[in-house]
Amino acid sequence: MKKIVLLGSSGSIGESTVKVLEAFPEKLELVGLAVQSNYGRALEQAGQFGVKRICVTDQAAAKECRAKASGIEVLEGESGLEELAASEEADIVLCAVVGMAGLKPVLSAVKAGHDVALATKETLVAGGAIVSDACRETGARLLPVDSEHSAVFQCIGDSPQFVERIVLTASGGPFAGRDNVDFSKVKVDEALNHPRWNMGKKVTIDSATLMNKGLEVMEARWLFDLPLEKIDVVIHPQSIIHSIVEFIDGSMLSQMSVPDMRFAIQYALSWPDRWKSDLPRTDLAEIASLDFGTPDENRFPCLGLARSAAETGGTMPAVLNAANEIAVEMFLADKIPFSGIWETVEKVMMSHKVIASPDLEAIMSADKWARESAREGA
Repeated sequence: MKKIVLLGSSGSIGESTVKVLEAFPEKLELVGLAVQSNYGRALEQAGQFGVKRICVTDQAAAKECRAKASGIEVLEGESGLEELAASEEADIVLCAVVGMAGLKPVLSAVKAGHDVALATKETLVAGGAIVSDACRETGARLLPVDSEHSAVFQCIGDSPQFVERIVLTASGGPFAGRDNVDFSKVKVDEALNHPRWNMGKKVTIDSATLMNKGLEVMEARWLFDLPLEKIDVVIHPQSIIHSIVEFIDGSMLSQMSVPDMRFAIQYALSWPDRWKSDLPRTDLAEIASLDFGTPDENRFPCLGLARSAAETGGTMPAVLNAANEIAVEMFLADKIPFSGIWETVEKVMMSHKVIASPDLEAIMSADKWARESAREGA
């Protein structure tokens, strides 16, 4: 029986994880969960799985939660999230916390020696070197939950020394297949209309700008210890092939499934085993064809900005990530146009003075500076 702490239990990934837990009650036990403010859902989940320890990071919501919780310890704030992630009874901590907020609890879990099933790519984008060093010190493992990185992980297997390159696939979001789009006039509902995946708003907008794929390139660098030039991206609108690994002999392996996050979540929790499941099967005859294309970085500058940040290194990846989070937030609030997302990110990056080898404090400081700069219009 594997004991799981689930951070971000009320979000899209969190709810998919709950479905996996429901499917394997004899193999998985939920021992802790965390939400930002949706304590009502957290209490429902705690009651369903018999969880006695939860965290609500929003302090006002945590206070309300304590008034309604019975027989459940309610932690709160950033410190509570870190404490829950380091719980002694945990075997695996699944982090589905949105954005930069996942970095500190992931570090807490890793320093406690826990394996981390990672769905929060920003953790490695901003703090890849620090998290990787902590993993080497404690022996904790990072198990990817993003479908693309899970695919690479499965294809590489025990042969990382033979990898020539990896190819991350991108659906392209709602706009890659549309040539005549005025990005300055795109409405929020249009950008949120993802053709394949059901995700949270922030990730969905990142998919529409292709920033999501840029962040995944940066994450893959740390997960698989590969130089950036060995990580490519292709547009694959069907989202059936989740990524491809090319080996030094020229052969390629890919992992395929219908677009459903439960595949990657289940594998992260079952690894190194595979468990028989009732997840939907892939009917190739019904799909009929699989298409691929090269991403247009002139139309979607976020992919190039992410590569540039990764090549610069130091605090620049944290700055890109923070500026993007604020820019997406402002777009969703109708404060900037869709094209203003990458314009804001680029302006903030251009005005940043990079610290080459940052510690955690420097990363957090750069993150704060970038958020303030993005809000002020750089």
